[in-house]
Amino acid sequence: MTEPIKFDTKIAVLLRDDLAVWQRLNVTAFLVSGIAGTHPEVVGEPYVDADEVRYLPMFRQPVMVFEGSKEFMATAHERALGRGIEHSVFTQDLFATGNDQDNRAAVRAVRTAELDLVGIAFYGPRNAVDKTLKGAAKHH
Repeated sequence: MTEPIKFDTKIAVLLRDDLAVWQRLNVTAFLVSGIAGTHPEVVGEPYVDADEVRYLPMFRQPVMVFEGSKEFMATAHERALGRGIEHSVFTQDLFATGNDQDNRAAVRAVRTAELDLVGIAFYGPRNAVDKTLKGAAKHH
């Protein structure tokens, strides 16, 4: 039996617990794209099936998904900032925008402590990400 692979880093997404299902899926997809786009080492090789059809590569490690209250979102964000953990954010305002330029402008218009966070994706040392998410529930 093969031992599970232990990664030194962790990819984790924290979603606000009052989002609709479609919002949770949309936010997760947007958030992790920032990690894939800035850390090519976390992306594996392309997939190929038995008929030699090629598929795009995916993350080479699991993505853990958690949920928390609006208050916990702010706490986790503060912890990430304090620990220097790289993260992407998705705010409530982004549901009303339709493109990257407007998304960035919506975040830029709000002070850090006042961001209405609905999702955060974290990438960093496993231990530090675990401490940042301490108290969050795994998404179900």
